[in-house]
Amino acid sequence: MTSSGFEALLGAVRGPASVNVLVLTGAGISLASGIPTFRGTDPGAVWSNEVMEKGTHAFFQRAPHESWKMYLQRFELARAAKPNAAHRALVAWEAWQEAQGRGFAVVTQNVDSLHEDAGSRQLVKVHGSLRLARCSAQGCELGAPRGTVPMASVDFSAFHANPSPETVPRCPRCNSRLRPHVLWFDENYTEHDTYEIERTLILARQSRVIVFVGTSFSVGVTELVYRRGRKLDARMFSIDPSNVSLDRGIEPVTARAEEALPELVRALQS
Repeated sequence: MTSSGFEALLGAVRGPASVNVLVLTGAGISLASGIPTFRGTDPGAVWSNEVMEKGTHAFFQRAPHESWKMYLQRFELARAAKPNAAHRALVAWEAWQEAQGRGFAVVTQNVDSLHEDAGSRQLVKVHGSLRLARCSAQGCELGAPRGTVPMASVDFSAFHANPSPETVPRCPRCNSRLRPHVLWFDENYTEHDTYEIERTLILARQSRVIVFVGTSFSVGVTELVYRRGRKLDARMFSIDPSNVSLDRGIEPVTARAEEALPELVRALQS
């Protein structure tokens, strides 16, 4: 890969010994694993399916069974997916950074588990996880701001047999309805400790290179990280075949993540 953006990224990462790297990933990195994006141009993109309405706490309160049906469909799709070359390359990049005595972290907007399945260790799941549920009641120890419930421990048999508000699984502590452990569009990053938004902002402040991968720049965390990076004069790059970084001081690497990231790692290791 010989694009100017790729060479600039490689040079920035190879730069001063103090260079820490923050990578922020969006749905585009998981597309090659078979998980549709939200706003992309891929045939399975779900943005057209009323996601702004259904991906909300208000919708869950109004129709909890319909909310769960949507997330269980995505859970089944994500559970069958495997990490692709981009996820694996980030693990190798993390190891390279550590060997140089440099910091490295991945902040993902994705609720799938492909980064952790691939082996990423310094990972923030800023929008939650499909592998977790939590109690919907305020004050319950299995709900916000710290509590969660493993999805593997939740019995959905009655719900699968007859999806309805009455069969939505209940919290084992207080018997309130369980909800998906995801950040909905009408919620804030501060609503649950595991979203780790403060850690994300600290990482952005500490990183001299920030790389956005497969994101449309349409959600809050990308704007927050971008503003931190711009304020501190970090080098910022966007790896995306659609070149959506716009004219914001973000240098584009117009390539698919599963192609650009492995090549970057090979170059760093050579």
